[in-house]
Amino acid sequence: MASTNDHPGESAAQDPVKLIGIRETPLSVDEVFRAVGDDAAGGTALFVGTVRNHDGGADVDALGYSCHPSAEAEMRRIAEKVAAEYPVRALAAVHRVGDLGVGDLAVVVAVSCPHRGEAFEACRKLIDDLKHEVPIWKHQKFSDGTEEWVGAC
Repeated sequence: MASTNDHPGESAAQDPVKLIGIRETPLSVDEVFRAVGDDAAGGTALFVGTVRNHDGGADVDALGYSCHPSAEAEMRRIAEKVAAEYPVRALAAVHRVGDLGVGDLAVVVAVSCPHRGEAFEACRKLIDDLKHEVPIWKHQKFSDGTEEWVGAC
């Protein structure tokens, strides 16, 4: 009898990056979740980033995201890197650009892996690396009339 580690479902899929996108329209958690469905995955981790009503002690009314033309390619590069580091069965990431209000979805990422621990770790790595490396900028508008630009993601 073969050990479970010999089962093909215990390793990364051939082409695990299922969905990468920059969107000007509202994001769908369901779309991202469906994209990472895989019968060999025992764990799926999903992260949803939303626009909050405050930052740095100031009230936020709204914000806008803009990106460099290379942003989607950078997202794919990071996704492929994460997929190479973990036994990813499927991975998806979408980010919103344009004007958003408090409560709107700004980013949705998901990763499915054979086991939950791997899924959590890979999802955390994916969102952290996207936030630090993808050329997406946030323009926050505060209740007191001031504004602020914030670096990547």
